Amino acid sequence: MKKRIVLALGGNALQQNGEVTAEAQKKVASTVGIIVAALAHKYEIVIAHGNGPQVGNILIHEEQAASSKAPAMPLETAVAMSQGQIGYWLTQAIHNAFVKKGINRKVATIISQVVVDVNDPAFKNPTKPIGQFYNEKQAKALAKVNHWTVKEDAGRGWRRVVASPKPIDIVEKRTIRELIKDGVIVIAAGGGGIPVYRTKVLKRLKGIDAVIDKDFAAERLAEEVKADIFVSVTAVPNAYINFGTPEAEAIHRITVKDLTKHIKAGYFKAGSMLPKIQAAATFASKPGRLGIITDIDHLALALTGKAGTIITK
Repeated sequence: MKKRIVLALGGNALQQNGEVTAEAQKKVASTVGIIVAALAHKYEIVIAHGNGPQVGNILIHEEQAASSKAPAMPLETAVAMSQGQIGYWLTQAIHNAFVKKGINRKVATIISQVVVDVNDPAFKNPTKPIGQFYNEKQAKALAKVNHWTVKEDAGRGWRRVVASPKPIDIVEKRTIRELIKDGVIVIAAGGGGIPVYRTKVLKRLKGIDAVIDKDFAAERLAEEVKADIFVSVTAVPNAYINFGTPEAEAIHRITVKDLTKHIKAGYFKAGSMLPKIQAAATFASKPGRLGIITDIDHLALALTGKAGTIITK
């Protein structure tokens, strides 16, 4: 039996050196395709991905071109747009890599809705910056008109901030499981998933403006598909203690218990390595499962335990 892995690709993984054109990001996606093709004979592969820079660009386009005849799309719809965009790049890249190697496998992107709780405390304290920068006067005027929450962002200007609630369910999980069972490489829960909630009375789904953390959604996906390995693919080959300082120390192999101590000690930054660490540790907290943090270049070695940060129960 092949081991089943969920790869959580960072949104910035497709946008190297600040390049934002579709062609530049397709070229990076082609690298992902080559790696997936090399691993496909050993593993069942499910891919989740971030969308931070891509959905930000979509929102800028929407806001700058908005008019009474063509109003800007809401955030949850922009997330869906980014899922289609990035899913297209990755699906094509993986397909082309399969063709080149003579692999007879299919790949599909599933536009995924991820359920959140409307009573999640995150909705009372929005913290996730999205979209473009404004000066203070512009930001507060837009906040009044659009019912936004805006905050100053690290001295760079003012931005809209939205809630980042925890994922509790993936609507399309049964479809995803069936596709995996049929041998399909599945791309799902892109950008953390389209945030939706279920109404109290009829349990209908409704979109809500929020941003779900990619790693938490990918970990939820890994749980739902009964994966053996969860990998957060990021920009560095390992997680580090004291990252960015002369005392930086790479973490190679660690238990969930010891990693939890590092989290409590404040070694990992929120909005950066912390959610990756938390997601990988949550997944690895059950026996027989591995959490891994590494970069795309060390992925194959990390899956054999020879590189990356390996997290075990």
